[in-house]
Amino acid sequence: MIKRLRKPRSGDTSSEGYKIIVSVEKIETRVAQLKEGRLEDYTIERVGDENVVGSIFKGRVKNIEQGLKAMFVDIGTEKNAFLHFWDAIPAALEDGLEAISRKKGGKKPPKRIQSKDIPSIYPVGSEVLIQVSKGPIGNKGPRVTTNISLPGRYMVLMPLNDQFGISRRIEDPKERQRLRKITEKMDVPEGMGVILRTVCQGQRARYLIRDLNMLLDQWYEIDELRENNKAPVCVFQEPDLVERTVRDFLTDEVAEVLCDDEETVGRMQDLVGKISRRSKKRVNYFPTKQPIFERFNVERQIINAFDRQVWLPCGGYIVIDETEALISIDVNTGRNKGKGNVDKMILQTNLEAAEEVARQLRLRNIGGLIVVDFIDMKSRKDQMAVYRRMRERTDDDKAKTQVLQLSQLGLMEMTRQRLNDSLSMSMYNPCPVCEGSGRIKSAESISVELQRRLTDLLQRSRDDLSDLIIVVHPEIMQRLKTEDSEHLVDLERRHRGRLTFRSDPAQHREDFTITSAETGRKIKA
Repeated sequence: MIKRLRKPRSGDTSSEGYKIIVSVEKIETRVAQLKEGRLEDYTIERVGDENVVGSIFKGRVKNIEQGLKAMFVDIGTEKNAFLHFWDAIPAALEDGLEAISRKKGGKKPPKRIQSKDIPSIYPVGSEVLIQVSKGPIGNKGPRVTTNISLPGRYMVLMPLNDQFGISRRIEDPKERQRLRKITEKMDVPEGMGVILRTVCQGQRARYLIRDLNMLLDQWYEIDELRENNKAPVCVFQEPDLVERTVRDFLTDEVAEVLCDDEETVGRMQDLVGKISRRSKKRVNYFPTKQPIFERFNVERQIINAFDRQVWLPCGGYIVIDETEALISIDVNTGRNKGKGNVDKMILQTNLEAAEEVARQLRLRNIGGLIVVDFIDMKSRKDQMAVYRRMRERTDDDKAKTQVLQLSQLGLMEMTRQRLNDSLSMSMYNPCPVCEGSGRIKSAESISVELQRRLTDLLQRSRDDLSDLIIVVHPEIMQRLKTEDSEHLVDLERRHRGRLTFRSDPAQHREDFTITSAETGRKIKA
C-alpha cells in the first residue's frame, strides 16, 4: 500500500534540505530538485526521446580519419559515432578522485597504449565495445569512448579498467581510511576497477557490496549480449529519467521525493528498496487536483529561470546569450546602487551573480565554453572571493565543470561538459521570423530595400518590367501607404512605370515578392 501524503497549503515550499518533485504526464516526465523551496535542478524527458548518453553499443569501425585522429563507428543510429583516438586509450583517474592501490605482487604493468597504436588495434571493419559520452548535437553524431563505466548508487564499476579510486569530496581522513579498507576487502574480478562516489560517506560496507554485486550482474548481462550478437547492437540502454533520478539524486541530503503518479511512486520505491529499505519511506505519492509543479511554485520558477535577463536578490541582474559555440553572460548592477560603498556593492552583485550563473548552467543544461563578464573589481581579494564562490557552487554539478580565475579584463572563462542539447534548444524552435537572431528589420529598412530594388528594375527599360505587382506583409503595406506613398508615386512618374501593391499575412515580414503583370513571371527579390 502506497502512503498518501497530507496536502500542504497552496504555495507551501518550506522544507529542510533538498526536496525532489516528480511530475508524470502522458507526453513528458519532469523532475525538479528544490533546496528550501528554490529550484536548483530541472530535467525533462518526453515520450519518444532517445537518451543515448551512457548507453553501451557493440559497433563496427567504418572508417579512420588520420587527420582528425578519430574513427567513425557504426552503432546502428542515423549518424555514425565519433571515436577520438584519445577516447580509445585506457583513461587515468579524473582530478576529483584519489587513486587506491590494490595491486599485490611484482607484476609488471602492461605496456601503455598510445594514440598511434589505435588504428592497428581497431582497423576498419573490426568490432569495438563503446559507450556514448556525448549525445548527438545538431548535425553531429554521438561521441563515444572505449572506457566503459557502469554507475551505481554508491560506486562506478569500470569493467575494462583495473583502477580504483575514491571521491576527493569525502574530506574526513578517518572516513577515507574506512572506505579504503572496505575497497580492499571487496571481491572485484581481476581486470576491473571501482570508483567510490561521494554518497558512500557513512554507509555500511554491506550497502557497498550489494551495489557492487548488482553492477557485476549488470555487466555480465552486457557481456553476454556482446558475445551473442553481431555489430551494430545496443547491449545496454541508459535508464529513463525516473531510474536516473533514484540513482543519481536520491542522496541523504534529500528529505523527500513527491510524485503525482501512483504507479511511478511504486516503481521508484522498488528501485530504492533494492539499495536501502529505509530510503523507501522518503518516496511518497502526492495526489493533487492542482498540478504538482504549481502546488510547490516550481512552474513559476521555471518560467522566470529561462528569461534572457535574470534578476538577483540585490537588485542586479545577469543577461544570458546562448550561441552554438559560446555562452556569453553579462553581469550588471541594475537597481543595486549601494549605500555609499561602491566596492562593497559591486562585490555583493558579483557574488550573487556567481551563485546564479552556476544555478542557471544546471537548470538550462548549458555546456561548452562559457564567458562571464563580471563588474570590474579593483581588489584582488574581491576577485578571488568571486572565483571561490563560483568554484563552490559548481562543485555539486553532475557535469564536469572547469573554472578559471578572472582575467585582467574582468572575464571569467569556464567550460561545462556538454552531454546533450541545452534545455532551450530541446524545448524551443528558432523563431520563423528572425530565425533565432532575436531581431527583425524595421519597416523603414524593408521599405528602403524594396524601393531600391524597384528602381533597379524600372531602369532596365523592358516592357515586362514596367508594370509590376508587389506583395508585402501587412505591416510593411501600412508603411508604404503612409510615410512612403509620395516616394512611390514619384518612382512611377520618373520611370513611367506602374506599381501595384498587395498585402498578404502569409508573406514573411522581411520578404517581398515582385511579379511582372505582363508575363506573370516572378522576379527574384
